[in-house]
Amino acid sequence: MSPAPSAARALVSREGAIALVTINRPEARNALDGETFDAIGEAFVQAERDPQVRCAILMGAGDKAFAAGADIKAMADADPSGADVLVGHAHRLADRLEASRLPVIAAVHGFALGGGLELALACDFIFAARGAKLGFPEVGLGVIPGMGGTQRLARRIGVPRTRELIYRGALIDADEAMRLGFVNAVLEPDALLPHARAVAAEIATRAPLAIAAAKQVLRRGADAALDAGVAMERHLFASLFATQDQKEGMRAFVEKRAPAWTGK
Repeated sequence: MSPAPSAARALVSREGAIALVTINRPEARNALDGETFDAIGEAFVQAERDPQVRCAILMGAGDKAFAAGADIKAMADADPSGADVLVGHAHRLADRLEASRLPVIAAVHGFALGGGLELALACDFIFAARGAKLGFPEVGLGVIPGMGGTQRLARRIGVPRTRELIYRGALIDADEAMRLGFVNAVLEPDALLPHARAVAAEIATRAPLAIAAAKQVLRRGADAALDAGVAMERHLFASLFATQDQKEGMRAFVEKRAPAWTGK
């Protein structure tokens, strides 16, 4: 996988089994507009098509922000129809991240506000640099989070805490975000990407079809009744016994050697 051209709104490269996807608007603190959402989505399409890729890291270019939010200049004069078109780009990207076979790690530094935080919440993990600022300031702009933030944050930390963050429109630091439960780890800035790479590399050593199945049942089961979620888990567990990876993994365990996954 070769890096995208430097003028692209998103860059993608590969380090072994890890895809690095970078939001590439540092001059605008990686503000998100329709073109940028689509570019990030295309970067993930490229990563998913590479059979060697087992995990992805999403990050922002420059030293100011992961993504400082939606591009307000681009949306300030929009009518309801235009606003709906913009959030359509965002929802397609979030759906792609959640449905991807790849676990996705958001490596957050600087600002992750509004749409930037919503994008991070569509990832499997959020690791944040100490000093990062996260929040939903939309009510101070006359709107609400519109790219899935009300729903994804509530599913991570519950409705009461989500209400407080959205109604107040306040920014919180990375340590508070971890205390609330929607950031997985807080690292010193120079340790953020090494930590993300280390976790991604560890995930990449596991059976890729099993990881994809676990991601699928966790996503679909989160909103299901317990019995329906358990039924999904049972079905996917049994279905993996038709794969070469299951045979290889259990054979390797018995033979006391490292498995050689093929994703089949």
